[in-house]
Amino acid sequence: MSAVADTSATHDLRLSDLALAAVADVCPGDESSARAPLDDAAARLRRAGWSARRTLEEIRRRPLPGDDRLIALANALGLTDVELMAVALAAVVEDQASIGRVLAHVQAPIGGSRPTLGLIARAFGGLHPDQSTVPALLGGEAVRTGLLTVLNDGTPLAERAVMVPAPLCMALAGVESRWPGTTIDLSKDERITLPDSFIADARRHAGALAANGRRAVIARTGSRLEGRNVACAVASALSARAVFVDTDQVIGLGPWMQLCRLIPVFCYELAPGERRRLPDVPGHSGPVLIVCGPDGSIEVPHCSVTSWPLSIPSEAARHSLWIAALGLDRGDALIDQLARDYRHSVGRIAHVGRTARHYAALAGRCTPEHDDVVEAAWTGEGNGIDALAEALRSPVPDDALVVSTAVREQLESLISRCRRRESLADGLGVSARTRYRPGVRALFTGPSGTGKTLAAGWIASRLGFPLYRVDLASVTSKYIGETEKNLSLLLARAEHAEVIVFFDEADALFGKRTDIGNANDRFANAQTNYLLQRIEQYDGIVVLTSNSQERFDEAFARRLDFIVDFPLPGPEERRALWKSHLGSGSTLSTSELNALAVLVDLSGGHTRNAVLAAAVRARHAARGITFDDVLAGVEGELRKLGRQMPVELARRHSHPATAHSS
Repeated sequence: MSAVADTSATHDLRLSDLALAAVADVCPGDESSARAPLDDAAARLRRAGWSARRTLEEIRRRPLPGDDRLIALANALGLTDVELMAVALAAVVEDQASIGRVLAHVQAPIGGSRPTLGLIARAFGGLHPDQSTVPALLGGEAVRTGLLTVLNDGTPLAERAVMVPAPLCMALAGVESRWPGTTIDLSKDERITLPDSFIADARRHAGALAANGRRAVIARTGSRLEGRNVACAVASALSARAVFVDTDQVIGLGPWMQLCRLIPVFCYELAPGERRRLPDVPGHSGPVLIVCGPDGSIEVPHCSVTSWPLSIPSEAARHSLWIAALGLDRGDALIDQLARDYRHSVGRIAHVGRTARHYAALAGRCTPEHDDVVEAAWTGEGNGIDALAEALRSPVPDDALVVSTAVREQLESLISRCRRRESLADGLGVSARTRYRPGVRALFTGPSGTGKTLAAGWIASRLGFPLYRVDLASVTSKYIGETEKNLSLLLARAEHAEVIVFFDEADALFGKRTDIGNANDRFANAQTNYLLQRIEQYDGIVVLTSNSQERFDEAFARRLDFIVDFPLPGPEERRALWKSHLGSGSTLSTSELNALAVLVDLSGGHTRNAVLAAAVRARHAARGITFDDVLAGVEGELRKLGRQMPVELARRHSHPATAHSS
């Protein structure tokens, strides 16, 4: 037979034909029609005129279109001839039911439509006569990587069947399927616009990964959506797609990813000091991508790791991102304001923009307005900040905040600092620019009820940022390390969402360090050290309150940008407080308001309580608030404080008719 004829004949054979022909050779013939596929394959091999070994060599060298994927995978994994033939036989059983019935017939009385290790050893053992086929197959790459799965644990080795998992069978046939616990690429709704700087960085990282495949890149961001989109950008730059792996069952995943040209992406959310070892995916020797928050560390076996912190985009980049997020054709005054005032990440802009468009549609408007964006900013990206902090949603108008002129000036300066924090160091000296962080930290001190919490709400209202009060019961824990973990998660989520974090009675967390007398003191000091450092590194806005600055550690003052003292109100502030709380529904005269302002030394919080108590009396009598109602409320508040009603007011309170007639 000529060489040309031989080559032509060989090209008519596939791996499955060769495997079935080998089974026919070792299984005794009978008159049953069930053997027809085996006999047909054997006849085709005889017509080729070559031995099984030489035919396999030719198929490996020039595979037919149906075998090219398996041959390429075998070369990549380094499969032996026996492994290759075993995979081909196991795969054709999954693809053609008639072949399974043939194998069940020839393997009787063991039964089973999938090939057993005993049948594979008899059929393909001649390809490597110097090796024991079954141990070599069990210890080979096909089984190690999960391309072949050995079934029937507990039965003798020769009777154990092998199979190719369904997703791998479909991938070998050129049909894409889903591996359990994974998701290929992103849906249309998950796609967001990335700035040009991110795309350029993704291409640079892809180039480094292509030059050395055994590398891993960790994209660190507080936005899972942003990180997943960046991972897809890196995969695309490598002419592949990203597959997000949410399972630790990775046996078989490596060959499947090679067949589908996928790059694995693992997404984690780690606490401070937490370490996570990335699962080793047998059969995958290419790059690995990881999306992770700012904390924790990832250990990647057999890989060098590069960290890629995803920074906040520049104001110019945010301008373009807001246009895309709000579905606009071009920028306008609203876009300019959002890009300037909202220092959001890429993922946060996309989420807020989509939500704002939804609110605009609910209101029957085609284009979102500023109020839609402010309302959308209260919605989280599934980050769970509400589990650790309480949302203080009520806006605080200017007239509601009654403080001295000096305090208001300091608060105005604080707002100005918050608005200019991103570019504040631009143009300054090198010492000022070095290690500059755009975070703003303010401490409000003063007696209870002097307006510290109200001022925090006023600042949030002026800036248009959500305000979250830290729930100390949720954050603090008696277990070592848990408080730091909770606070780190809270700040990471708040940093991404660009919200104001409000620590009420903050000295409970950031109190003075003590002399070390026992192990508890050591851990308490370590906790304080961590909290101080984490607050200093925080890129957002933090407002803390306390009744006294003396309760804080001395090192904490250096980390604060503003310390605003809220003194008890003087007569002028007290008069303004009474007017602001009473509104237009009272019958108090100017002289009565003046008497309250001069004679009743109460803070704003106690004033509020007194007015609410007066409103109860008035509503019960179905009339407006009278001076006597207010005095009753004042008396109740003074009683709480262990103080007596001023003599002048006590006399008028005991003779209300005389007081009003005078």
